[in-house]
Amino acid sequence: MIMLAARKPDDLVLVADIAAARKVPKKFLELILLDLKNQGLLRSRRGKNGGYGLARPPAEITFGEIIRITDGPLAPLACASLSGYRKCDDCEDEKACAIRRVMRGVRDSMSAILDKATLADALKK
Repeated sequence: MIMLAARKPDDLVLVADIAAARKVPKKFLELILLDLKNQGLLRSRRGKNGGYGLARPPAEITFGEIIRITDGPLAPLACASLSGYRKCDDCEDEKACAIRRVMRGVRDSMSAILDKATLADALKK
């Protein structure tokens, strides 16, 4: 995503070129790019002048969005997640659970950073 953010807005990059530059298997990368496209972060075009590019400006794409699409919820435990919540099987009292409280703090701290940091920010540093 940073590689695409560094390009001109109308530039498209071939999957093979991204895979070679980042030393990532092409088939694996294609799956990731497709997920990002389906969630509205990328656009693509097939054919001779085809490839992938950002669907929105780099300043409007956060690391939080990217991570949630590619890796799932930010919380280290499902019971601390906002988007992927699931009660622990062995939990007796979720409201009094010290582990859940700490992990919720971890999730909130990660979210506070990742939901503010954009691709444009990464290019500035």
